[in-house]
Amino acid sequence: MNSFSRDDGKLTVIPAIDLKGGRCVRLRQGVAEDATVYGDDPVAMALRWQGDGARALHVVDLDGAFAGHPAHGEAIGAIVSALDIPVEVGGGLRTDDDVRATLDLGVSRAIIGTRAISDPAALARLVSEFGGERIAVGIDARGGLVQVNGWVETTAVKATELARRVADCGVGTIIYTDTATDGMLSGPSLGPLSEVADAAPECSIVASGGISAPKDLTAIVALGRKNINGAIVGKALYDGRTTLAALEAAIV
Repeated sequence: MNSFSRDDGKLTVIPAIDLKGGRCVRLRQGVAEDATVYGDDPVAMALRWQGDGARALHVVDLDGAFAGHPAHGEAIGAIVSALDIPVEVGGGLRTDDDVRATLDLGVSRAIIGTRAISDPAALARLVSEFGGERIAVGIDARGGLVQVNGWVETTAVKATELARRVADCGVGTIIYTDTATDGMLSGPSLGPLSEVADAAPECSIVASGGISAPKDLTAIVALGRKNINGAIVGKALYDGRTTLAALEAAIV
C-alpha cells in the first residue's frame, strides 16, 4: 500500500479532483450550482497531476456527497488503475458496503464525513476492519461547527470535539476543511486548523480549503504542528495561479 507520508517528514501537497457529472469541476464554497468545469476526462487530469510530480491524489465524488451514495465508482477505479501514487476518495460513503466497494477499487484510503457524526459505532467498526490508515475522516466546518450532507447542514458539533472523538476511534488521518475558504483562494484558516491538530495530536492532519500560493504552505509549516503533514490544493492549480513545483519549493 502506497503511503501518503513523505520519507523526509515534510508536508505532502495533494492535488484535488472533484467529480460532478463525470467531469472535473471545482465548487465555490461547496455550492453545487456554483461549479467551474476544468475537464471532461478525470483519468487524463489525474495523470497530469502525477506527471507534474504529485505524490498523492485527493478525489471527491461530489454527486455522491449530495446524493448520499457513491456515483463515480467506474471513474475512480480507472483513476486508481492509471496511477502509481496513492489515491484517497470521499463523497457519499454512508454505508459499510460503500466503503468496502471503494477500497476494493484499489483506493488507498476512504474518507468518511457525515457518518463520523451520525454513526460513530460504524466508524469504529470500519477502523477495526480496515485499520486506521485506510479510514480517514473529513471534518468540514464553518465557524468552528461541523457541516454534513455535502455542506448543506451545519451541526452543533465543534470541529475540535469531532476530531477528538475520531482520534479515540483509532482513525489515522483527519482531513480538515474550512468551508468558508474552500474555493475562495483567500488562504487557509490557520487558527481553526491549529485547534484541530491540537485536539487530535495522534492523528495526521491534512489541511484543505483556501490554499492559493506557496506562502500559504509556508504559513502552515510555520504553525509548528508536527502532525499537520498534508495540504490539499485545488482551484489555485486549475486556474494556473501556482504550480506543484512552486508549492513543493515552498516546503522547508
